[in-house]
Amino acid sequence: MTLGQHLVELRKRLFRAAIGYVLGAIGGWFLADFVLAAMRAPVRELAASQHRDAALNFTTITGAFDLKFEIALTVGAVISSPVWLYQIFAFLVPGLTGKEKKYIFGFFFSAVPLFFAGCAAGWYVLPHIVGLLTSFAGHQDKSLIDAPSYYDFVLKLVIVIGVAFVLPVFLVLLNFVGVLSAKAILKSWRIALLLIVLFTAIATPSADVISMLLLAIPMVLLYFAAAGVAWVHDRRVAKTAIDLDAELSS
Repeated sequence: MTLGQHLVELRKRLFRAAIGYVLGAIGGWFLADFVLAAMRAPVRELAASQHRDAALNFTTITGAFDLKFEIALTVGAVISSPVWLYQIFAFLVPGLTGKEKKYIFGFFFSAVPLFFAGCAAGWYVLPHIVGLLTSFAGHQDKSLIDAPSYYDFVLKLVIVIGVAFVLPVFLVLLNFVGVLSAKAILKSWRIALLLIVLFTAIATPSADVISMLLLAIPMVLLYFAAAGVAWVHDRRVAKTAIDLDAELSS
């Protein structure tokens, strides 16, 4: 394909992805009330367990509408993810070799379920983190939680844990394509630890050390798990190379 044909193909893929996203956002608008009700559950548990007044608050007239619109956009991105992810792969795959396609599709079909599993894990631990962080307030205090800030809290927490689940797959993919060795992964553990801490410090939904560590620790463990898989793969590759050399020598 010429450059002009590639641009036409890109425009077609982007248009289809945009249509899927718009339709997903429309569906997200009708699901926003259910999402917001689910988000209120940890706040209700907080009120019941700590015996204090706790509720979501909207400090502006348009606050409720703005939040519902944000939820619709987020839910739309999730609902339409199969559409826009397919459009991305449909644009890239024709230019890949057979081996590259195998690795890319392996990455795709493992990373997407892991990302959703990580998001589900983030949603599962949400009530515990909300209870932990609000427990520092006295029993005589009220927890009047700003609704938009709380939504950002939930969204960042869920996405960060989702990304943490995908991290080992990405490292293993780089190892399988020969870009990154297990030795290099293990040798760079100090740099990786620093980057993980910086990432969690930026993405942490609240400015406290506890929640940052709660997110950083599983990411570090997953990093070393990826290093272990890469180490096994490198040993197999090295053994195959030795056997091939021995066969050629004989």
